[in-house]
Amino acid sequence: MLVTGSGTGVGSGIASTLAKCGAHVVVHYNNSEKEANKTKEIINSLGRKCTLIKSDLKVVDECRRTVDEAAEFLGGLDGIVNNAGITIPKDIKKIDENHFNDIFSLNFRSYFFCAQHAIKHLVKRGKSLSENNKNYKWSGGSIVNISSVHGKLGHPGHSVYASTKGAINSFTKQLSVELISEHIRVNAIAPGTIEVPSYFEKDPSYNRELGNSLVPWGRVGLPEEVGYLAAYLVSDFSEFMTGEIIHIDGGLTSAMNLNTNKQNL
Repeated sequence: MLVTGSGTGVGSGIASTLAKCGAHVVVHYNNSEKEANKTKEIINSLGRKCTLIKSDLKVVDECRRTVDEAAEFLGGLDGIVNNAGITIPKDIKKIDENHFNDIFSLNFRSYFFCAQHAIKHLVKRGKSLSENNKNYKWSGGSIVNISSVHGKLGHPGHSVYASTKGAINSFTKQLSVELISEHIRVNAIAPGTIEVPSYFEKDPSYNRELGNSLVPWGRVGLPEEVGYLAAYLVSDFSEFMTGEIIHIDGGLTSAMNLNTNKQNL
């Protein structure tokens, strides 16, 4: 399994949880080498194979290289979790072309071209499984795109970021239709407030109590919870599910929240 942007944060939680559920994992990173090595150590400690791939997914050729190297290491590709992304809140009146392009290039364009290039590997793997085991009649692989509640809910400063997540949601629906004949499933996970180390780094005043106060359910989410959902979506247990955007947000998108001044990480 290839997980992009899995050196740290939610991606690291996804990669580690996939390994806990039995998968060999390729950890992709760009700027978080130290954290990526820690993620690799966790995966290896679980008895799973893991390698690191460093690349800048804002470059299309790097998307293709990353997918090919992951498939080579794993001996084929059963699935890919597109997770790489950046969040840089900014007032829309202050957004320039570079800011816009940087966020869209990583948050959406990399999803498109990683998924596009993964198709040939997923088709090959699916055919091999079907030929060698009749129980895998419907297996063609799985693509999971990590979206966000921001793809559905508005918040000040997130006009560009939220637009990428809306694009991911639409792309997920469209790609699921295009790949359904290949039995390649495409779904998206839209997390809400998931506590990651960057929360504490960006805001020294942040603490668990504050995080809990932001979520209707009464507690903040954790990266491994997103990981377990990803594990379900790439497994045979979700074989009848494609084209879905699943929110994991402690009720955030279901509850009316009129306090737009409340901190939202």
